[in-house]
Amino acid sequence: MSRWREREILGVTTAAFFVTMFARLVTSPLVPQITDAFSVSNGQVGLAFSGMWAAYALFQFPGGVLADRIGETRVVSIAIGATGITTLALGLSPTFPVFAILAVGVGAASGLYFTAGVAFLSNQFQNTGRALGIHEIGASAGGLVAPVAAAYLAARLDWRAGPLAATAIAVAALALFVWRAPATSPENLDASIRDQLNVRRLLDLLSRRTILFTTAIAMLGFFTWQAFASFFPTFLVEYGGLSTSRASVIFGAVFAFTLVGSPALGRVSDTIGRDVVLGGAFLAGAAGYATFLLGTGPFVHGGGVILVGLGLSWPGVMNSRFMDNLAPDERGTGFGLVRTVVLLVSSLGSGVTGLLVDVAGWKTAYGFVAGLLGTLVVLLVLNRALGTNA
Repeated sequence: MSRWREREILGVTTAAFFVTMFARLVTSPLVPQITDAFSVSNGQVGLAFSGMWAAYALFQFPGGVLADRIGETRVVSIAIGATGITTLALGLSPTFPVFAILAVGVGAASGLYFTAGVAFLSNQFQNTGRALGIHEIGASAGGLVAPVAAAYLAARLDWRAGPLAATAIAVAALALFVWRAPATSPENLDASIRDQLNVRRLLDLLSRRTILFTTAIAMLGFFTWQAFASFFPTFLVEYGGLSTSRASVIFGAVFAFTLVGSPALGRVSDTIGRDVVLGGAFLAGAAGYATFLLGTGPFVHGGGVILVGLGLSWPGVMNSRFMDNLAPDERGTGFGLVRTVVLLVSSLGSGVTGLLVDVAGWKTAYGFVAGLLGTLVVLLVLNRALGTNA
């Protein structure tokens, strides 16, 4: 495959990931406008968003099953198209119950994408660390662009413009993907749905030593990611004494750093190994949280941004570790299963962190997050030192 062709495939797939992240995040800054428009409480809107993220987690597995049966390219196309349709309907919601149902639909549509998209890239590229690291740029860019775009459009038009913008982006991304992505053949065309969903077979896969260990460290890793995404700006304001605008700049700067960190860590992991890179990223993250907990001032915060940014740049490497231990015909159903399990468990990160803040304060809450990252480093070191080959 030529370098230009590689860039095309990576570009259109990363754009697809951007769409699914943008669609899930574009309504988050619009909560005040949504509550006013439908005369509902923050809690009701929050419940709708919880349903969206739960659907995103649950539909990772069906996305993998479908990818094995009809091919990754078709599933990615379906997911982008469904994301465009559901965001269009969301932006036209006449009542709040309809809005809530469609928010869940956005989560389900975007959830179909991830497993198929990662399996697609893993089967196209030999150096999966580099490919999946670049792919993570889609999520980072979505996290940066969606809040800004939503606020801009809402100020000049209406809250509905945010979801409708997601629809327009989805149409463009779908056209590019269909045009430039190569068609893929199903990995398990002859397998029945019963065989794919065989409980014993799925439990055997989850209990495989390498998959079990990777699933465990991924759960803890994404738990810390949720803790960052949910509360870090508030932590900077209430514990660090920063203004809301300054906290937002630091929060955005961390995500901006992952635009560089994710592909860099992925590329390095292809050379020196997944676990060394994962351990380094987790250690950097722990040091970054310690920096914000113990230090003050612009130089300290600048160093903290770099360290925490590195500590959030590992998901592509983790996905590569999964793919290294899954056969090609397991990368749809198998990866979808572990993604659903990982995301459902790690979603507790927001609730546990919030509870720790209420009970023991910010220092304890983010000290706990740093401690979890340190625990991950220890687990990786022990896995190598003891020769467990997990």
